[in-house]
Amino acid sequence: MFNRRKLFTPGMTVGLFGGSFDPPHKGHSLVSAKLQTALGLDVVWWLVAPQNPLKTRSPDSMENRLNACRELVGSFNNRVYISDEETRLGTRNTVDTVRKLKQIYPQVKFIWLMGADNMASLHHWKDWQVLMHDIPMAIYPRSGYVVKAGLSPAAQQFGNYRIASDQAANLKTIDAPAWVLLTGKMDDISSTTLRNKTS
Repeated sequence: MFNRRKLFTPGMTVGLFGGSFDPPHKGHSLVSAKLQTALGLDVVWWLVAPQNPLKTRSPDSMENRLNACRELVGSFNNRVYISDEETRLGTRNTVDTVRKLKQIYPQVKFIWLMGADNMASLHHWKDWQVLMHDIPMAIYPRSGYVVKAGLSPAAQQFGNYRIASDQAANLKTIDAPAWVLLTGKMDDISSTTLRNKTS
């Protein structure tokens, strides 16, 4: 895996893939790989969150979730980096995490990766308009949420900054605000479903 002292080199494009990963599953790795290809990302950084601010349920321990993520993607995968960076930074909200990472790595281009379900509810996130101005976003399709994402308050307010899905590879050359809603089949499995099956 990566050396923390020298994670990224100047000029890299890094996708930030945040979530509880409770538990991580093949859908996460599928989305990560597909977005990496579609956007031409050098690395996808899985940001394992200590706690989702919009959820009251406490997740499994950070150690267990990190280990499960690493087991899922493989210990020697040098295109995926997994960490508890939000815990290290002391941030709970995406807007704060993104701002700190941009300060730490000013020569790295970051793109926020999220599902259509998150785009549909983005207007509930802390300072979501600020976040849209801070980082380009790539939204992957989730069954039942694609239309909702396209009609969401965030999509409506920032409609002029949407790029066509067939131009997704250009997102890394465009400054925020900029976003793309990708098309194509994604795995519908969810962490909630897995938790319910094992409970």
